[in-house]
Amino acid sequence: MPKETQAQGETALTHRITLIPGDGTGPEIVDATRRAIEATGVAIEWDVHDIGLPALQKLGDPFPKSALDSIRRNKVGLKGPLTTELGTGMRSVNVALRREFDLYANLRPAKTYPGVQAPMGNIDLVVVRENIEDLYAGIEFDLGTPELARVRAVIEKEAHTKIREDAAIAIKYISVMGSTRIVKFAFDYAVANGRRKVTAVHKSNIMKFADGLFLRIAREVAQLYPTIEFEDRAAEPLR
Repeated sequence: MPKETQAQGETALTHRITLIPGDGTGPEIVDATRRAIEATGVAIEWDVHDIGLPALQKLGDPFPKSALDSIRRNKVGLKGPLTTELGTGMRSVNVALRREFDLYANLRPAKTYPGVQAPMGNIDLVVVRENIEDLYAGIEFDLGTPELARVRAVIEKEAHTKIREDAAIAIKYISVMGSTRIVKFAFDYAVANGRRKVTAVHKSNIMKFADGLFLRIAREVAQLYPTIEFEDRAAEPLR
């Protein structure tokens, strides 16, 4: 939180921000970002903590309580990239952070600028990605575990289908609450930033119930924003 400091006879606010350098290219990226922020002249006190592999190596815990408490206390954090091992190792710390602080909306602007070559031409869009539900829920059952056997038995009974015994299982879920708030986030962003249209991207042509629920909620929420155009698109692979 901001605190008052005295500098050259004037009262200024110092903002305390949690700084998580990350690993790999993270420290280099965060250092450049930090210097750019400090160049604005805003007084900042960096509260440095490790999360992920660096914390695991130093503290034996990839998700130390001290780092989480720092984020809760300061309300603002700057995080560098964190390694997520492919197909092995610890679960994604990035996903764990999202779930810990309910960071359900991932906002990704994409814009081309004059003089910068871009393969797709003139682009000006913002992607709003739901971060916590669907397969990001991280509900998985590994081969050879009793939990997998029990889940497979229930699915086979209730869905009247057979699942191979050499298959791992991941469960995706999509809720009314989760769908409502991410769609409202997109529409509120559009209103606040002068955007004309919101497009819901889904896979309801295949997943009739889960993605079908998301699409139904998106259409309902769209009715609350008559000044914003709405459309939907089924996600299809590039051909």
